[in-house]
Amino acid sequence: MSMHIFGQQASEEKAENARLSSFVGALALGDLVKSTLGPKGMNKILQSASSGDIQVTNDGATILKSIQLDNAAAKILVNISKVQDDEVGDGTTSVCVLAAELLREAEKLVAMKIHPQTIVEGYRVASIAALAALENAAVDHAYVFAFFWFSWDLFNIARTTLSSKVLSQEKDYFANLAVDAVLRLKGSTDLEHIQIIKKVGGKLTDSYLDEGFILDKTIAVNSPKRMENAKILIANTSMDTDKIKIFGARVKVDSTGKLAELERAEREKMKAKVDAIAVHGINCFVNRQLIYNYPESLLAEKGIMVIEHADFEGVERLSLVTGGEIASTFDRPDLVMLGKCDLIEEIIIGEDKLIKFSGVAAGEACTVVLRGSTNQMIDEAERSLHDALSVLSQTVKETRIMLMSCAVEEAARKVKGKKAIAAEAFSRALRQIPTILADNAGYDSSDLVTRLRAAHYEGQLDAGLDMNQGTIGSMRQLGVTESYKLKRQVVLSASEAAEMIIRVDDILRASPRRREAV
Repeated sequence: MSMHIFGQQASEEKAENARLSSFVGALALGDLVKSTLGPKGMNKILQSASSGDIQVTNDGATILKSIQLDNAAAKILVNISKVQDDEVGDGTTSVCVLAAELLREAEKLVAMKIHPQTIVEGYRVASIAALAALENAAVDHAYVFAFFWFSWDLFNIARTTLSSKVLSQEKDYFANLAVDAVLRLKGSTDLEHIQIIKKVGGKLTDSYLDEGFILDKTIAVNSPKRMENAKILIANTSMDTDKIKIFGARVKVDSTGKLAELERAEREKMKAKVDAIAVHGINCFVNRQLIYNYPESLLAEKGIMVIEHADFEGVERLSLVTGGEIASTFDRPDLVMLGKCDLIEEIIIGEDKLIKFSGVAAGEACTVVLRGSTNQMIDEAERSLHDALSVLSQTVKETRIMLMSCAVEEAARKVKGKKAIAAEAFSRALRQIPTILADNAGYDSSDLVTRLRAAHYEGQLDAGLDMNQGTIGSMRQLGVTESYKLKRQVVLSASEAAEMIIRVDDILRASPRRREAV
């Protein structure tokens, strides 16, 4: 006798149904993004239903974040893609595709009546072998940080990362730009020091790296347009109090003279605030909020450059790079740390005026100005460049993922029992990565992957797919280099996510919350 123990509209899927539902959702998500994988990957158009805005991208994390999902297993793949984006910045499509392929192989094994726990054990053996193969293939040039090899490796990593993005046609130009920006960080991984400004117009190669910090605002009227040896007070304070700001306040006066007294009191109050600001001994005042005409003219009279409405991100970043603090009150000038830079000047990019801060206290600060024909092109270029900058913050490199499949097959031969079948399935899933790369480029994947496998067994450990020629080539000679941390994170996240989904035997869905009528 079956007993219903759940509330209304709550549901349960058990055993094979639960497992099938999980597999189907994850495989559908893997099939969705796998056409974007690799240097010949295709783009997706994402259109907002509410605003109608569109994005054209082949970035896995961007695609997965933008789609609404109802399947629990598919959401797990989205989460590992987000983690990959946060941890390394690139490999978001690879990790989703690899997890989906592992689940595809697991589905076949479950159909062969192999227990999910056995599959998980086999996958663990295989992932350990894959990680060991990665570590053996990795090359560490960090000890020659300032010399040629390290910079060359960084350049190749950037080229490899950008080869699957919209910037692939100009990958050498942008790889150099990204390497220059990252080497300025002097080993730091804080990408806040690298600002990216997007301006529509020109072509992609009109983009450039500018030393210092560029603020996308204009200098106030009557203020000096150029300031050397600047002492900068960065503030977040109200400079528009020429009206009473008490909510709902009403003032009744019986003559225009009384009204004039009120206005005079307000002006005196603002004048005192401007005097308190000037006491700091500054020659540049940057405020996050608006600055009205009267305080602006008072500051200009004192020879202080005024920059208003520098939004929150601009103020935070300016504080970071100039070494100043954001002040809200001005009673204790001795406690306020001022920002410093050698030169502030107004520059023109395209048709827009911007403010450039040169010689800032944080010498590693720089700005990348991106140009392009459309907003969608520039947005995708920014995502591509961010991926390259994130990956370049790593220093340990390895060749390509195809080396691991052989190592896993070798490990599978030493395993006894049914676990060996699961370990072999793991190596087949890994081999799907070069298969998908070849399919996306329109090449014969069966021919290429079998030749690649033979090349690895013959001892050509740096053999990989030459996607331009459609042949097998040396990854070292082609300059295809990837971050060790990136590939390690891909294998770890994909295998852990696959294990988690394989072990599911029950899906419980809670009933939706009832909305009570008011």
